[in-house]
Amino acid sequence: MTTRTLLRSGHVISMDPDIGDLPQGDVLVEDGRITAVEPEISADAEVLDMSGHIVIPGFVDTHRHTWEAPIRGVAPDATLDDYFVDILDTFAPLYTPQDVYAGNLAGALECLNAGITTLVDWSHINNTPEHPDAAIQGLAESGIRAQYAYGSANTSLAEYWFESRIAIPADDVRRIRSTHFASDDGLLTMGLATRGPGFCVDEVVAAEWAMARELGLPITVHVAMGRLAGRFGMVKQLHDLGLLGPDTTYVHSCHLSGEEWRMVADSGGTVSVAPQVELQMGHGWPPVMQAIEYGLRPALSIDVVTTVPGDMFTQIRAAFGAERARVNADCWQSNMPVPSTMLTARQMLEIATLNGAHVAGLEDRTGSLTPGKRADIVAVDATAPNVAPVHDAVAAVTLCADVSNVDTVLVDGVIHKRDGRLLGDTARALRLVGEARDRLLAAKEAKGAKAPA
Repeated sequence: MTTRTLLRSGHVISMDPDIGDLPQGDVLVEDGRITAVEPEISADAEVLDMSGHIVIPGFVDTHRHTWEAPIRGVAPDATLDDYFVDILDTFAPLYTPQDVYAGNLAGALECLNAGITTLVDWSHINNTPEHPDAAIQGLAESGIRAQYAYGSANTSLAEYWFESRIAIPADDVRRIRSTHFASDDGLLTMGLATRGPGFCVDEVVAAEWAMARELGLPITVHVAMGRLAGRFGMVKQLHDLGLLGPDTTYVHSCHLSGEEWRMVADSGGTVSVAPQVELQMGHGWPPVMQAIEYGLRPALSIDVVTTVPGDMFTQIRAAFGAERARVNADCWQSNMPVPSTMLTARQMLEIATLNGAHVAGLEDRTGSLTPGKRADIVAVDATAPNVAPVHDAVAAVTLCADVSNVDTVLVDGVIHKRDGRLLGDTARALRLVGEARDRLLAAKEAKGAKAPA
């Protein structure tokens, strides 16, 4: 039996160039797939009244360490150097599988609440074989669309992040691949979250890249992010090892040389930028325009809720403001007019939706309201005091709205938020993540008490 849902009379921003924007439009969903986007549709369907709402594709977060939800806000003033010590060397070794499950469940629900319908979960917390199973369970129960990127353990900063000779365990990656991801067609798919050169010896880097390609897994790696990791010329090293390819996403990329940018572009690689983290924690200027200038389609990500908010509205504004500030300052100093290539609000919405799907390897399924794609749809309340009156619907979403305005969220045609309220068992998720916080803090205190004077 076919299930139909009709989103009626919204201001539709499709992000599909052939459809464009519909100041009053309908979106028809059948069995989880968008079948029509038109000014008016008649159908026997459950009707969601979207009058007074702006209807957009769901946001795509292309890099988040979701497991960190139980320690949200624990490092508000951290630099990147602080983060490695305060989080990866202090909290990460204490995580149980139950903590990871709670973090991924609550973190994924946080995404849905904020209109993020697709997530790349950069899961470098696989301290035991039970940890990845718990992470995947949390994602699955939330109902989000996600790429689970299997990462290393984090039981020792020295062993895993300083010329590490410990490769991600291939046998367990194969187990997770065969157990949870035998097909690449599900709501959850799999990737490999690698540490890369500078953090690992060449033999480990080559082994992890080979494993990912043997199993057909996309690769995601942090590169060029400040003093701790920007000095390694990581993309150049990957090039010299013969490892660059279109299956790899380069996260941050704040300090790539021109040669490295060309290497990424020529190899077909993709780029994920985490603007608020990069500005706040000292990675460098978010390289959104640099990526565009080299013909790339950058996407946005949240990265760590230990230190920054977990919503896409923040990332859009951080990137937009930082890039325009940088260009304005340069032009002022040079006494030149600003270029016509300055970032626009519409570009930022495309980066947060369609580009995100491209970087996540899911552009055939999501990222735009296109008939044939899966129904990952968000409706923003445009009648709220911080949004109304609307002059430019794109600007209303990118520069005015916030999480409180996310009224309705569908993933794969399933309604997860309606009338501003999540429909899942949010109370249970919050209880579990609160219990995880308490356990982790107690374990940290106990560990500190046992440390030698």
